[in-house]
Amino acid sequence: MDQLKPHFKPGGKLAKLESVYDGMESFLFTPNDTSKSGTHIHDGNDLKRTMIIVVVALLPCLLYAMYNIGLQHYLAIGQGDAGVLTMFLFGLLALLPVIVVSYGVGLGIEFVSAQIHHKEIQEGFLVTGMLIPLIVPINTPLWMTAIATAFAVIFAKEVFGGTGMNIFNVALITRAVLFFSYPSKMSGDAAFVKTDSVFGMGDGKLIDGFTGATPLGQVATNVGDTLSLTGVDSTPIGLCDAFIGNIAGSPGETSMVCILIGALILLVTGVASWRVMLSAFAGGLAMGALAHAFPSATYPASLIDPVAQLCYGGFAFAAVFMATDPVTGARTNAGQYIYGFLIGVIAILIRVYNSGYPEGAMLAVLLMNAFAPLIDHCVVSFNIKRRLGRTKTK
Repeated sequence: MDQLKPHFKPGGKLAKLESVYDGMESFLFTPNDTSKSGTHIHDGNDLKRTMIIVVVALLPCLLYAMYNIGLQHYLAIGQGDAGVLTMFLFGLLALLPVIVVSYGVGLGIEFVSAQIHHKEIQEGFLVTGMLIPLIVPINTPLWMTAIATAFAVIFAKEVFGGTGMNIFNVALITRAVLFFSYPSKMSGDAAFVKTDSVFGMGDGKLIDGFTGATPLGQVATNVGDTLSLTGVDSTPIGLCDAFIGNIAGSPGETSMVCILIGALILLVTGVASWRVMLSAFAGGLAMGALAHAFPSATYPASLIDPVAQLCYGGFAFAAVFMATDPVTGARTNAGQYIYGFLIGVIAILIRVYNSGYPEGAMLAVLLMNAFAPLIDHCVVSFNIKRRLGRTKTK
């Protein structure tokens, strides 16, 4: 790499590709350049290392997603005894193309943008590119994922100035584009279960009475004052299944266990804010308890136990990996409590009282992304007034 470097510097024959070379070099190696003067911290914990820690935290969800995709498929075709390795391999082959498309499109746009503006290629998409496959239903056509990813990267990130300047979470914008542009592919019985074969694996005939609807999808169409949730093979499912992750849903959002492992990694390394996580779960629990205190058959999601509200759907995944995005969230300590709590409250509020949209976590995070600067402004203004009041008293 050092021998190639002069060719990419100004005056070299490949100078126009300087950003591409710099991106590859910073991806492969920790930069050895540090500041020479001034009050700067000399530390190797750069943006790349921070992003890699988040990717590592996502790995439990990714690996379990591959297994669960296969599990749901083989249960749907009546072959639930196919074996763990077979199920995992099926999920791997199903999810890998989505990962390739996500990184290929997103990083491709960022490389081109960096070249046009003669800027360094940032590492922010290392996380976004992993989040997108985990929150998009597995049956979404690849071309739709590519279009939504391109739209999100261009209009929710690059037009704002790139990594660190965007006001909305790019991965959630991708899902929002898919949801509002192609609603038939984001909901419905088979949207969250890979029913067709993958590279010749898992071919079979669906069993009678198959339904691939997620637990929240079933709740939204529930009739009566009692809930009865079933899996893709029509067997009853409960809170334990949701906690482990043996249910239909977007690939990375089903297993509470894996999400909590990821949360622990982010908290131990100090990458994510515990204030946002804690307050988001507290807000969801509080709103879930309030809704459950006044159950109604008109709003069937109010029949869900408050703890179960945190396990079903994408709530936990959003609270751990989306709400804690330091770029799009609140930055003051007090603001993070308010920001996280409101995300939890709004997510459950939408889920319970809008039966047409049973999953409110995405909209809750995006809505609070827009209000995060206002929250911080109010917190700072309050602190200024409080301190001025102290000076006047003295």
